[in-house]
Amino acid sequence: MGHTLGMSDTLAIQAFLAPLKRLAARHPGVEGQVLWAAEVDEGWQVQDDTADMLDAEEIPVYIEGLLVEGFGLIWQVMAEAGEGRRDPDHVLVMVWEAGTPPPPAPSPAEGWVLLDSGRWDGAPSP
Repeated sequence: MGHTLGMSDTLAIQAFLAPLKRLAARHPGVEGQVLWAAEVDEGWQVQDDTADMLDAEEIPVYIEGLLVEGFGLIWQVMAEAGEGRRDPDHVLVMVWEAGTPPPPAPSPAEGWVLLDSGRWDGAPSP
């Protein structure tokens, strides 16, 4: 499924990954959980090997591999809700096959807030 990337594609991917690389450097304890688009109207499903969360430094590497292979992707940095300073807790990585519309990104579960996110449909978008 992979394809050859041009220099502009490579630069766009690196720009898309930059916030996650900064997150890993600042918060090495953050873990990532991968969700895959399920069949139509079923939303998102947790990757089969749920016991294996991605370490902070693995998140951008894992995502880069998916982007190079042509997948669409949304990442969301989540923190516990509450007053005071909010440190990131985990990153949700939602993946779908290119050319198919993904389910809508889920709203944060009760007790959680969204700190940052990014979406890739073949080109980065904030």
